[in-house]
Amino acid sequence: MGRGRLRKLKTPIGSEPTSRSEDASGGLEASQLKVIAVNEQLRVTYEENVHFDNDLPEFRTQGGVYVHSDRLTVTSPVLMWVKALDVILEKMKSSGFNFSQVKALSGAGQQHGSVYWKEGAHHILKNLSPDLPLHQSLKACFSVSDSPIWMDSSTASQCFSLEKAVGGAQQLANITGSRAYERFTGNQIAKIYSQNPEVYIQTERIALVSSFAASLFLGDYAPIDYSDGSGMNLLQICDKRWSATCLNACAPGLEEKLGHTVPSSSVLGSIAPYYIQRYGFSPDCKVVAFTGDNPASLAGMRLEEGDIAVSLGTSDTLFLWIQEPMPATEGHILCNPVDSRAYMALLCFKNGSLMRERIRDDCASGSWDEFSKALTSTVTGNNGNLGFYFDVMEITPEAVGIHRFNKDNNKVPDFPKEVEIRALIEGQFMAKRIHAEKLGYKIMPKTRILATGGASHNKEILQVLSDVFNTPVYTIDTANSACLGCAYRAIHGLVAETSVSLADVVKLAPAPRLVVTPAAGADEVYLPLLKRYAELEQKVLYNPTSSS
Repeated sequence: MGRGRLRKLKTPIGSEPTSRSEDASGGLEASQLKVIAVNEQLRVTYEENVHFDNDLPEFRTQGGVYVHSDRLTVTSPVLMWVKALDVILEKMKSSGFNFSQVKALSGAGQQHGSVYWKEGAHHILKNLSPDLPLHQSLKACFSVSDSPIWMDSSTASQCFSLEKAVGGAQQLANITGSRAYERFTGNQIAKIYSQNPEVYIQTERIALVSSFAASLFLGDYAPIDYSDGSGMNLLQICDKRWSATCLNACAPGLEEKLGHTVPSSSVLGSIAPYYIQRYGFSPDCKVVAFTGDNPASLAGMRLEEGDIAVSLGTSDTLFLWIQEPMPATEGHILCNPVDSRAYMALLCFKNGSLMRERIRDDCASGSWDEFSKALTSTVTGNNGNLGFYFDVMEITPEAVGIHRFNKDNNKVPDFPKEVEIRALIEGQFMAKRIHAEKLGYKIMPKTRILATGGASHNKEILQVLSDVFNTPVYTIDTANSACLGCAYRAIHGLVAETSVSLADVVKLAPAPRLVVTPAAGADEVYLPLLKRYAELEQKVLYNPTSSS
C-alpha cells in the first residue's frame, strides 16, 4: 500500500451571518506534512506544507526516510513528524489563520508506519505545556526513535512465522484481509519484540502513524480506526476485533499495548487544551478518528458502492468499494472508511506507465498521438491476440517478461505494432478486472470508473478501459485527494451518528466528468476474452525452477 498522511483540520460553521466556516485538513506523507482548509462550500481556502528534507534538514533524511545499510530496513524519525507539526502550526499562525473557526479536524498517516510510546508518555501527553513546542515536550516519549514505515521489507521471517501460526497465507488473508506483508505492522512489532524485547516491554502504547497524529491533537492516546487497523495483519476484518491468534504470534500482551479499535467516523473527543491556549482553537473543536492515506483517498475521491477508482501512474492502483469481500493471497481487503458495513479493496500493478511508455517508444515513435491512432485502428478484442507485458516482476500476477498469444492460444514471438499496442492496453485492463473480481468485486448497473493519473488524459486508452469493464469512465481531480478525504471525513464525523452519509456531506464538491461510455457490443467480445486471459495468465506465472 502507498504512502500516508497526517490529515485534517476542520472549521466550524459560524453562528453569525458574517462569520466564515472552513474545514482544514493536513497530511503526513513520507516526504512532507500537508494541511488544507476547506469552507462550508467545500472550497479549499488555505494550503500549507512542510517538506521534511528541506524544512527540517537537521534530521538528515532523504525523501523523509532513512534507508539503513541492509537496504531492507527503512525508518523515519518520530520527532521529525512532531516538529513538522510544530512548524506547520506556527506557519498557519503567522499567516493569520483563524484557528477558532475550526469545528472539527481529522487526518491520515502513511499506512503501515508504527509509533512506540514509552512508559510514562501518556502522563506527558495529557499535560502538555502551551509554552513549549510539541517536540520539546515529547522528545523523551518514544521507546523506538525511528519508526518502521511502509517502505520497510526486513521482516520476512516474521511473515513466515505469522502465516504458519494461523494455518497459511490464505487463512491469514481470510482473517485479516491480506497475507503477511513485510511492511504490515504486526510483523514489524514481532521484529522489535524478537530483537529488542526490553524495548517492547518499555512500550506502553503502540500506535499507527494515523492514530499517533490523532493523539497529538487529542492530548491522549487515540484509538486505531477500523480501516487503517485492517492494514496490520492483526485485525479480524469480519468483526473488527483483534485476532488473538495473530496477536499471540507477534508478541505477548500486545492487545493492551494496541488499545481498542473504533469506526473511522468516530468523534474521539475535543481538541487538547494545549491547542486552545497556544493557537486559539475553539474548545468545541472535535477530533475525528484519523485513518490511513489509502482509505482517506477513497473518501477524497468520493467513491460509492460499486465504484472503482483507477490510478494510472508509474504503478497502476485500483481502489474498489466491495460489499462481499473474498480475501485472496494477492491484493488487500480493508474495512471501508466511509461505510462500516462495507469494505474497500486495493490492488497494485507495478508495470504501469513505464510499460506503456516503452511500448509507445517501440511501436509509435515515442508519440502518444500515434499510439492513440493505433488503438482506434484496431478492432475491439484485437482479433483474439492477447499479451502480457511485465518489464519488472509484477505483483499481481507474479510474473515477468513479455508473453504473446495468438487467437489459437499459441505463443508467438511478436505482433504487428498496432496489435502490440492494443494487446498491451487490453491486457492491462483485463488483468485489473479479473483480479478485482477475484477479491469479490461485482460490476453493478450504477458502477462508475473514476480514472486518475497520467494515462487518464488519453481518451483512447480510457475507451478500452470502459469497454473491458463495460462501464462508463469519469475523470476526477484528485490533487490532495487524501487531504480532502479527511476534510470530508471530519465533516461526516460530526453528523455520522444521525445516519447522514458521506455522499450527502460532499454534495457541493465538484462532480466527476464523464469521458467515455462502453462501445456497443464490447461486453460480448470481452467476456470470452477475459476467460481466456485468466487461463493463459496461469501459463506465464513466474517459476524460479523453470529453465525457460
